[in-house]
Amino acid sequence: MKRQQIAAQLYTVRDFLKTPADIAVSMRKIRAIGYESVQVSGTCEIAEDELMRILKGEGLTCCATHEPTKTIIENPQRIVERLQKLGCKYTAVPSPGAHELKTREQVIEYAKAMESAGKVLGKNGQVLTYHNHHFEFRKIDGETVLDLIYDTTDARFLQGELDTYWVQYGGGDVVGWCEKLHRRLPLLHLKDFKITDENKPDFAEIGQGNLNWRAIIAASEKSGCQWFIVEQDTTPNDPFDSLKISFDYLATLVS
Repeated sequence: MKRQQIAAQLYTVRDFLKTPADIAVSMRKIRAIGYESVQVSGTCEIAEDELMRILKGEGLTCCATHEPTKTIIENPQRIVERLQKLGCKYTAVPSPGAHELKTREQVIEYAKAMESAGKVLGKNGQVLTYHNHHFEFRKIDGETVLDLIYDTTDARFLQGELDTYWVQYGGGDVVGWCEKLHRRLPLLHLKDFKITDENKPDFAEIGQGNLNWRAIIAASEKSGCQWFIVEQDTTPNDPFDSLKISFDYLATLVS
């Protein structure tokens, strides 16, 4: 992992992205921490050219985005055009949205819909990835939903944006999943996992929880990971402080 491969997921600071002016201030803070790239998600409505002007002005690039599931599946060409405007190769399906994943048939239908969208992006040199949560670790006939999604789709058209916290929360093996998605893991969401004083699982800054980051990063690098994206769904105090704690820890692991 190189320092320039460490990115910040903007969803972490979504409460500070309510206006274009807010975005400009927040990007300046993120760049000052040391991040050189961001994943665009959780912002107010803003034109791509204006967002790019802000990012370039602060010395940041857009490494990836999250887009609405419905738009990805029903209008993938719109995503192609947006990524082109952002100078970005990768996007992710953030969640199943309205798609039910109760049966094997429902999971496969959903997976194939994503694969079809991924073909449209692929024709334009872009890559569609899937962002997991914990519920994809529910088993159907002995196989997890996440296994079904990847086993029934072509790796060329649907790759992975593995979320370390949710893998752990769902009872999965984070390192094992990084290895399983060999050459299929361009994006990794880095979130640490801790147990609170109330004995409940919670998000933590990288290096402040229980996950084995050296092993995770080594395994994901072997699988071809391009972007190590820091995200924290909730933070104890200022989310920019949490982003800095995570970045400073990761900076000790760069090669």
